[in-house]
Parts: sequence; C-alpha cells; structure tokens
Amino acid sequence: MRSDSGMDQAEGLRRLLVCNQTQVITVVAGKAGVGRTSATINLAAALAHSGKNVLVLDENHNPNNLPDRLGLSAKYDLLDVAQGKCKLRDAVLTGRGFCVLPAARAIQAVQRAEGGLVTLKHEEQQRLKKALTEASDGVDVMLVDTAALAGKTAVSSSLVSGAALLVVVEATPSGITESYALIKRLATENVRQQFEIVVNKAGNEKAAMTVFENMAAVTRRNLPAHLEYFGYIPFDDRVNYATQLRKSVVEAFPAAVSTKSYLRLSQKLLRVPMQQDEAEGGVSAIIQNLMRQVSQSAASARSCETSGANV
Repeated sequence: MRSDSGMDQAEGLRRLLVCNQTQVITVVAGKAGVGRTSATINLAAALAHSGKNVLVLDENHNPNNLPDRLGLSAKYDLLDVAQGKCKLRDAVLTGRGFCVLPAARAIQAVQRAEGGLVTLKHEEQQRLKKALTEASDGVDVMLVDTAALAGKTAVSSSLVSGAALLVVVEATPSGITESYALIKRLATENVRQQFEIVVNKAGNEKAAMTVFENMAAVTRRNLPAHLEYFGYIPFDDRVNYATQLRKSVVEAFPAAVSTKSYLRLSQKLLRVPMQQDEAEGGVSAIIQNLMRQVSQSAASARSCETSGANV
C-alpha cells in the first residue's frame, strides 16, 4: 500500500478500472475450522517472502480471526475510515511482512439494510470507495479472508468479481462434504464456475489428489463448474505451534514441510496468468460490487419508505 494524500480520487479509481494489476485471491471454506484463515496467513507470508507487496482484506468478524492469530490489535477498521473517524493509514495493520485491513464491519454495513435503513450514507460510500482504491495502490497481491459462508451465497463482494477463488478443503469426510456443498451453492446460483482447490491437512500428495479427483468427478457429473487442483498442505503440528507464537509457519519454522508447501503454492499462484476477466475484475470489481450493493440497499430503503407512506 502506498500512502499519497495528493493522489486525486477520480484519477486513482480510473487507473484501477482501466488497468488494475493487483492480483486478488479470495480464500473460502465450506465450514469453520478447516484452516482457511491459517492458509491466508501463510500464503500472505510466503508471498511476502518472495518480495511481493501483500495486503490481506480481513472480512472475518468471528473470534480468533486473522488479526487475533497474529497478535495484532485493531483500534480502527475500514468502517471507521468510511465514517470519517480515521484515515486509512490508521486502520491498516502492519507486521509479519504484510499488511492487514480489517473490513468485516464495513462489508456487513454494505450488504445489510436493517429495518429498511441504508447503513452507509453517500459520503461514507465515497470514502469507502476511495479507501479501497488507495489501499490497493502498489499492492501486488490482495488476499481476501472471507467470513464463513454457511447459509449465504456471497458474503464477499470479491466472490462475484474476476478475482480467483481459492477453496480450502480439509481432507476429512465432513470437510469434503461441506466444501462440495459450498461449490454447489455458488455454481448453481451462478455466482462462480471456476474454483481453485487446496487440500489441507493431507497425509501426502497422493492422498490430496485422491480427495481432489473425487470432488472433481462429482462436480463434472452434476454441476456447471470446473475445479482446478492448486496444491496441498501436509498435516504439520508446527502450523499450530506457529499460531501459538502469533506467527506464520513460514516465519516461525522456515524448514517445516508445511512452509515448503506454502512457498510452492505461492510460486504457483504467481505463475498463474491473469485472465481477461480477472484483469478487468480484481480490486476494481470489488469496488463496483460494493457500490452496487449499496445502491440496491438504497433502492430497498426507498421502496420501504414509499410503501410505509402509502399504508
């Protein structure tokens, strides 16, 4: 992230919409507790280790979220920025080689119109747009750590953008079942058709490939979706030890087998060519989708007000 108070807002947004080179990867899982946040932290650390400028957009409001795991204390967040309570630099957390922007409350405010009331005023919408534009300036890779998707389709605006979607699948029967249910929901509701799969806590590459091939075969038979094998993370107690130290395993245990896997995954991630829809999507698509959701909330609120007046 580059801080430049003199950067014109409209010009900054135009640059993003015309030629956005920030690679955006949204990390999801079918249920809590399968290693989504851990994967996000360690991928961010591995990418930073490769010299990339990495920003994590943290949409998870639950306890033990990404800042908690790293021992980072957030006095402000993205919603505070939108409400004019602080500057963007006050909300961005730095440490462990990459930046973190807490965004859970802002995402909820955008997506929810409680009681027919718009949760973000027009000037707050503009501050939010400007903040996301500024936050992505100079960033090579943005990782989005989503909240749990149970009961909802698109918690993250990046799910419906051109961003890559990385599904963390735990190598257990329940992990596989819940992951397939998530993919089915997103595919049948026409939210996504392309899914990158990372198998977590697998015994070895062969076991991981077995999990993937079974999921891919079922998907081909039943869904309008395509799964691509991205890699696997072996079961490694040092991942938990690193969490206790408030560090990534990449930082705490450079020689660990899981560290080597994350480094391989990060390099594969960087080698994936950005498709046309991704180049036109990414951060700019997240901004557009956020603003579209705000507009829909505003329209819903106006409709409620009109209906109430006619009663």
